[in-house]
Amino acid sequence: MVEATPETLHRLMKQAMDSGRAKTVDEAAALMEGYRIAIVFEGAQDALAQATLLTCVALASRVFLGGVYVDGDLDVPHITALPLPASLQDAARELGARLGRAEAGTPVITIGADGPRIRLAPFHIRTIAAGWRGGVVPVTADGPGVASETMPLAAMLAAALAVSEAFEFLSTGNGVAGRVPVGLSLWRPGANWFEADGAPILDYLPTRLWLIGLGHLGQAYLWALGLLPYREAGELELVLQDNDVIGGSTPSTSVLSTAAMEGKRKTRAMAAWAERRGFRTLMHERLFDAAYRRQPQEPSVALCGLDNAAGRRALDLAGFDFVVEAGLGRDHRNFQTIRLHTLPARRTAAAIWPDRGDATLQVEGNPAYQELLNSGKLDQCGVTLLAGRAVGAPFVGSVAACLAVAEVLRLLAGGQLDEVIDLDLRAVDRIEVVPHGRDFSTLNPGFTVCGH
Repeated sequence: MVEATPETLHRLMKQAMDSGRAKTVDEAAALMEGYRIAIVFEGAQDALAQATLLTCVALASRVFLGGVYVDGDLDVPHITALPLPASLQDAARELGARLGRAEAGTPVITIGADGPRIRLAPFHIRTIAAGWRGGVVPVTADGPGVASETMPLAAMLAAALAVSEAFEFLSTGNGVAGRVPVGLSLWRPGANWFEADGAPILDYLPTRLWLIGLGHLGQAYLWALGLLPYREAGELELVLQDNDVIGGSTPSTSVLSTAAMEGKRKTRAMAAWAERRGFRTLMHERLFDAAYRRQPQEPSVALCGLDNAAGRRALDLAGFDFVVEAGLGRDHRNFQTIRLHTLPARRTAAAIWPDRGDATLQVEGNPAYQELLNSGKLDQCGVTLLAGRAVGAPFVGSVAACLAVAEVLRLLAGGQLDEVIDLDLRAVDRIEVVPHGRDFSTLNPGFTVCGH
């Protein structure tokens, strides 16, 4: 029997309950435990292919509870920058992989292939990373043209989109999922990712950043930063801000959380991970609100991962020179949507996020919530609290993190910044982008040259 409390319920089990696909919590658990994925890995000695693999496993193990099976040569050194074991197979295992082949018919993601391959299952895609572009194509199809040098966030983006497409296929039976190319350019998010986007080689990396919120989005930001090619990891100083602890449901959406961390403060658990990567950290364990002010010696660029409008309304009051904020959909209908803002902008934060109150799912008539109430597993208060919790999936936050961190990298590279990006992972080709009208060319938030 699955424990169904507001603090512990897996956020994709909640999605199955809220949508009506599961009539009880146990049905939702059985549904999730029936999801499995196979990964065919061909990029043993390629750091970008390894980054794609490890990101894919880290995300998929939180989504496909029936198992993430990896088949390929993993008996090689682990060569990404992530703080994981020295061998690739041990790194993959630590993140939740099961080594070996899955049963026939299991959806397949091929990573590291240099061209089309034979289809092994009805759902079979391969990942693509080229320059600042990342995505997936049907395994039998050609991909976009190669680039002279590929940056690591393209690999992370490809992995996240692969898991997204596989989840869409398994959870909805959508016959289009995996049958058409899906991807983005992190240099020009609104452009056709199959075409050259004019992106430069990644030369500059940030040295000082403030992360506000260390849950779903904040941990995806850290994973993205962890992949970047710093010459010396200690060149990056991070202010990590959160006043919450890791709960039982946190690992279902947050890529760096594990069950063993339950009850620990997010700041301390994430600082420990960042310091293993070699970054320098400072912790702020207090609520971010309208009274908060950045001190002159502190980082002037912030990545915001807050999940509440009250905190977001204070973002342009704290004294930051540049803020990237990503917001994710919260309910079973829109949890695959992303809206990214950068500040300062044409509108104030208060105008962007007005106080409209919190919407809560109406549980009357929902069989899963009625079963919890009628069986005595939860009282009315517990059911109401559970209904108010957000639905979420880790691959959504990872796509958002790629877009958010890319805004900072484009700032350093002198590229076009975006004021707003709207994206639904069920229709990536319909992305909407509003270019920023401000000139940030005189802003120097601190940078270093890539180690490549």
